[in-house]
Amino acid sequence: MPSIETPYSWIRLFVSIILSTLGCVGMWSLVVALPAVQADFDAPRAEATLPYTLAIIGFMIGGIIVGRLADRFGILPPLAGGTILMSLGYILSASAPNLFVFAIICGVTIGLGGAASFAPLVADTSLWFDRHRGLAVSLATAGSSLAGVVWPPIVQHAIAAHGWRQTHVGIGLLCLATMLPLSLALLRRPILQKATPAAASPGDTMRAIGLSPGATQGLLALAGMCCCVAMSMPQVHLVVYCGDLGYGAARGAEMLAIMLGFGVASRLIFGWVLNLIGGLPTLLLGSAMQAIALALYLPFNGLVSLYVVSAVFGLAQGGIVPSYAVIIRELFPAQEAGFRVSLAISVTLAGMALGSWMAGAIYDRTGSYAPALINGIAWNIANMTIAAWLLRRQRQRTVRVCAASAALS
Repeated sequence: MPSIETPYSWIRLFVSIILSTLGCVGMWSLVVALPAVQADFDAPRAEATLPYTLAIIGFMIGGIIVGRLADRFGILPPLAGGTILMSLGYILSASAPNLFVFAIICGVTIGLGGAASFAPLVADTSLWFDRHRGLAVSLATAGSSLAGVVWPPIVQHAIAAHGWRQTHVGIGLLCLATMLPLSLALLRRPILQKATPAAASPGDTMRAIGLSPGATQGLLALAGMCCCVAMSMPQVHLVVYCGDLGYGAARGAEMLAIMLGFGVASRLIFGWVLNLIGGLPTLLLGSAMQAIALALYLPFNGLVSLYVVSAVFGLAQGGIVPSYAVIIRELFPAQEAGFRVSLAISVTLAGMALGSWMAGAIYDRTGSYAPALINGIAWNIANMTIAAWLLRRQRQRTVRVCAASAALS
């Protein structure tokens, strides 16, 4: 069967990465702005994380909705609509009179609108590749990490110079002016092959892993939430943590950019690993590496060591989110990719939202981030347990199918 990959597939991937880098600004601008917003509204740490939490919930819900719409209408219409909504949300948020209104605007506009730039773009990318699908999906997810490299220093500088409100207006105008023209490159819709490496029916999914499609999707969703509760603690609280240690928010923004920069490099490495060993083994490997990296924050809190540990954490966690997209494409039909991949990846954002709030609440109660780190490690272990169990079932089913085939022959 001829490959579905063409030069246009790679052009489309490149444009998707740029769009994701721009559109995922909401994941990181609110993190960098957290100290300024907390001071402006005179709020406790847990309440100050509410805008980010609601924005991530918006990303989750919006990703699922856009994924379903993309299956039916293609990625362009929901992507353009989401871009407009997100850009207007940034402009409106600059006039928020209190933290509650600001948080609602972040969730309804920045979250829901920006969602089209993340999971649905990853799902769309998976439909244009077969021979290099693992690498392509990893690169597509790298846009959110690149956003973490590009945006934090820019946002931090703009907030210091102009305040967080004017910075939000600038972000909204910039995204509107750049993302709408770029999205036109995604006008063409994929021609789905009738036979794909993905499962062609619910029965194929059950034969591959021994579970119903609903149970498989549910376990992957639970695993995704668990790993991202752990992932959120350093990603969301690193900037304000550095402020607490006396290093300043600017240092924290630099560490966050370094973490996400190494995360981009990690996506390249794990893209090759995904092509080599498949989705579930890569998920287990990445999760184990993340647990180890997260534990390194406990004994090390010096300035230089935090830079190093942040880089290690970025390298460790880069393969986790792409794994879910590849697992879905290995088990489910291409015609359901938009919804199922978006659902799997978007639910990981629920873990980010829950984890960021939990870390803030634990800090408010204990005055330390050490218990929050331990909490994250526990959730990470739960993710590893699910991944290991699913991988064991998959391998057992494979052995049984091969033995049955050998007996018949």
